[in-house]
Amino acid sequence: MDTPLPQICDGIVIDQAAIQRRVAELGVQIAEEFAGQDLRLVTVLKGGLFFLADLCRACETQLAIDFLAVSQYSAGVGGMVRVTKDLSDDIAGASVVLVEDVVDTGLTVNYVYSLLKAHGPARLEVCTLLDKPSRRIADVPITYTGFTLPDRFVVGYGLDVRGRYRNLPYVASVKEEAIFS
Repeated sequence: MDTPLPQICDGIVIDQAAIQRRVAELGVQIAEEFAGQDLRLVTVLKGGLFFLADLCRACETQLAIDFLAVSQYSAGVGGMVRVTKDLSDDIAGASVVLVEDVVDTGLTVNYVYSLLKAHGPARLEVCTLLDKPSRRIADVPITYTGFTLPDRFVVGYGLDVRGRYRNLPYVASVKEEAIFS
C-alpha cells in the first residue's frame, strides 16, 4: 500500500525504492571499508533513527549502535546545542561512523563530530543520507553521502515538521506556506 502524500507536501523528492537502493549501497561500502574493525554506528536522535536502522541492517559485518540526543539552547539559534543524552558505550579505540539524516548548515554535525572525537575513537567518519551543501556554514568532513539536495525543506524518513511525518517511507518537499504555519 502506497503512503499518501501529506497535504503540507508538494511532491516526493526521493522515493522509497531509491532510498532503499542507496542505503544498501552505503551499507556494503561501509561493511567493506570497516571489515575486521570494532565498528560503531552512532546517530543523533530522533531524525537519524530510521536511517541508522536500515543502514545497520545493510552492513553485513559485526557492529554496535549507539545514540546521542542534543537540543538547541534556544529555539531558532542554529548551532547552539547541548547534549541531552550522551553515548551509552565507550568508543575509545573503536571505528565510529556518525550517521546523520541530513547535513545542512553543518553546525550541529560539527559540534557532534567534535564531541565524538573527544571520546578518542581510532577512526571517525560521517555518513549522511541527505546533504544540502548550499546551506553549509561549518565545514564538515562527510565521507558517505546518500543524496545531495538543493535548499528545500523536506520531511520523511526521519525528518519532521513539528515532530510529525518522520514515518514517511520517502522524502518529500514541504510547501513553503506550511513550514511557518
